[in-house]
Amino acid sequence: MSELVLARPASFGGDARVMMARSLRLSLRNMDALFTALFLPVMLMLLFVYLFGGAIETGTEYVTYVVPGVILLCAGFGSSLTAVAVTQDMNGGIMDRFRSMDIGGAAVLAGHVVASISRNLLSTVLVLAVAFLIGFRPQADPLDYLAAVGVLLLFVLAFSWVSAAVGLITRSAEAAGGFTFFVMFMPYPSSAFVPIDTMPSWIHGFAEHQPFTPVIESMRGLLLGTPIGDSAWLAAAWCGGILVVAVAASGFLFRRRIS
Repeated sequence: MSELVLARPASFGGDARVMMARSLRLSLRNMDALFTALFLPVMLMLLFVYLFGGAIETGTEYVTYVVPGVILLCAGFGSSLTAVAVTQDMNGGIMDRFRSMDIGGAAVLAGHVVASISRNLLSTVLVLAVAFLIGFRPQADPLDYLAAVGVLLLFVLAFSWVSAAVGLITRSAEAAGGFTFFVMFMPYPSSAFVPIDTMPSWIHGFAEHQPFTPVIESMRGLLLGTPIGDSAWLAAAWCGGILVVAVAASGFLFRRRIS
C-alpha cells in the first residue's frame, strides 16, 4: 500500500473528483487564507497605482502596465498556498485514512492543485474587475483573452505542483508558509512593476531570464495587443519544464513520506 503514488487507472478519475471536491470545501472553510488570496493582490495593485505609479515612467498609463504583473503576483501567491494544505494533510493523519481506502497520492495532490487553480481564477477575475474600475483598458480580442488565460493556467498549474512538492518536504505548516514569501518576491526582480532597463545593470541578467518575466510579457502583449516576440514560447518552456520536474518530484517525495 505504501508504494501507491498513482491510483489505479480505473479508480483515479473517481478518486480525483472526490479529492478535488474535498480541497475546494477546505478552501471555502479557511476564510482567512481565502480572503488573503483574493484581496491582497487588489490592495497591492491599488498601492502601486496610486502611491508609486505617478513616479514610475513606463511609456503608458501605469495601471495598464502593472495589471499583468499583479495578476502573476496573485497567481504565484495563490499557488504557493498549496504547500500549506499538503503539509497539513501529511501531518494531520488523514493520509493514513486515505491509504486504508486505497486512494492514490496522485488523486490527493491533484485535488489540491485543482483547488489552487480555482482560487486563482476567482482572484484573477476580482483583480481585473477592480483594474477596469481604475482605468485598465486592454486591447485584446477574444482569441487574445483565451491565449492569456491559457498562459496563466499553465503557470498556475506548474507552480501549484511545485508547491505540492514543497508541502511534501516541509514538516510544519509554518515552514510551508515560508514558501509564499519566496514566490511573492519573484515578480519584483522581473518586468512586473517596472521596465527591466530601469533596474541596476547587475540584476538585468536574472530579471530577463527568470520564469516570471516571459509569462508577464506574454500576458501583457496579449492583453494590450502589442507584439510578444518569443515570450510565449519561453513562458511555455519554463512552465512546461517546471511542471514536469515538479510532478516527478512530488511522486518521489510522496513515496518517501509514506514509506
